[in-house]
Amino acid sequence: MDGQVVRKVVIAGGGTAGWLAAAALSKQLGGLLDITLVESDEIGTIGVGESTIPTVRAFHSLLGIDEQDFMRATQSSFKLGIVFDDWSRVGDHYLHSFGVLGKSTWMADFHHFWLQARAEGFGGEIGDYCFELQAAKAGKFATGENSQINYAYHLDATLYARFLRARSEADGVKRVEGKIARVAQDAETGFIQSLVLESGQIVPGDLFIDCTGFRALLIEQTLQTGYEDWGHWLTTNGAYAVQTESVGPAVPYTRAIAHQAGWRWRIPLQHRVGNGLVFSSDHMADEDAKALLLDQIEGEPLFDPRLIRYRTGARRKVWNRNCIALGLASGFIEPLESTSIHLIMIAVTRLMQSFPFNGFDEALIDRYNQLSRTELEGVRDFVILHYCLTERDDSAFWQRCRTMELPESLVRRIALFRENAQAYQASDELFRVDSWVQVMLGQRIEPRGYHHLARLMPPGQLRQALGDLKTGISGAVAKMPSHQDFLQRYCATAA
Repeated sequence: MDGQVVRKVVIAGGGTAGWLAAAALSKQLGGLLDITLVESDEIGTIGVGESTIPTVRAFHSLLGIDEQDFMRATQSSFKLGIVFDDWSRVGDHYLHSFGVLGKSTWMADFHHFWLQARAEGFGGEIGDYCFELQAAKAGKFATGENSQINYAYHLDATLYARFLRARSEADGVKRVEGKIARVAQDAETGFIQSLVLESGQIVPGDLFIDCTGFRALLIEQTLQTGYEDWGHWLTTNGAYAVQTESVGPAVPYTRAIAHQAGWRWRIPLQHRVGNGLVFSSDHMADEDAKALLLDQIEGEPLFDPRLIRYRTGARRKVWNRNCIALGLASGFIEPLESTSIHLIMIAVTRLMQSFPFNGFDEALIDRYNQLSRTELEGVRDFVILHYCLTERDDSAFWQRCRTMELPESLVRRIALFRENAQAYQASDELFRVDSWVQVMLGQRIEPRGYHHLARLMPPGQLRQALGDLKTGISGAVAKMPSHQDFLQRYCATAA
């Protein structure tokens, strides 16, 4: 410990973001740090981040979390992807799965072979060649020690925070109950010195992690870091959320169903269903959004829908002086592709890799901010993709989406796929080639050209290869249990 400058870590706020940070730091660096989390039972959390992506499993592995224990504690179900209804046209339907499409080569990805087959009059749907996609469509699921299936979870965010809290406190994290009345700063440097609670208690620290949600009490209200608004690209700014009783077996996918001014979600858990409706207040009144949600849900609501206001965008710096913002305090991309929990996890991972043990070096901080910004912009572009590729013109909302000016980074990516069927994942990007391909094809992009490697195969050989792939996947899916049956055996909890 001799010479260590940064040792006391203070996390402001609980919820998913706060307790994820506490759990990870205490598990991996607990022997080097003194970690305190400050939260108030009187302050509610957003608590609707109930859908995840497969990176959650790697993070849980870092924390030594047993999957079955976690799923029982959070009443989780499995997730193989997201079904999109009515996005490009009313009546359209496609599934963005977590799986790999077919078999690719170093020279050309699988979808180029599929495009060649389609040009020759066979090949079927590209989803025929994805195991996870076919399992999701069939409502099947199974995993085990040697399973290669790629999946994530639907979870109860409130129970998840409770689960992480128990692990964190067992690893030495100190929880302080109370509301933050004031943030004390050094008069010369502006660095945060302590949190002053309404009770008068002072919580000093070296590094502060802002998990105060949209309030951004430390990073914005105190340090005035600034916020870049992305509402000109992602115009939705409100959501109603409500939980309902289950009315049928849980399916292994999230549903995202477009409506005239946004979209609504449906997330099945073991014991209930999470529902929400995302909308643009410029195109739909609050009372109309609430009424539409209540009209479309299945099952009895468990409470009155809650309205959540938000502003899509990014904090200009997520690390400013001795404060790092996590979760909603750092920025917000609407929940369409379930990235919120991932962005918390990758930010915490990045912090552990770049922890400022020796002090707050500007080069270290700049690098952290650069990596965070690049990843967030990639997520932003992927979410915009779903809106801008629409062919819908049945409402002012969708007309605006299809004609809006796009980020140059996204313009180039769409053009590359439209002209040459080329898709890519850069080293600092979250979404894989298969994800870009599934969404761009699902949103009705018809590539004008593609790689001609498949022309070197005789048509009969290509047909046989694709047929074998499809048959193998169909056979494997047929042998799987239903998702609901597997849940009951693997991790069922009492309702």
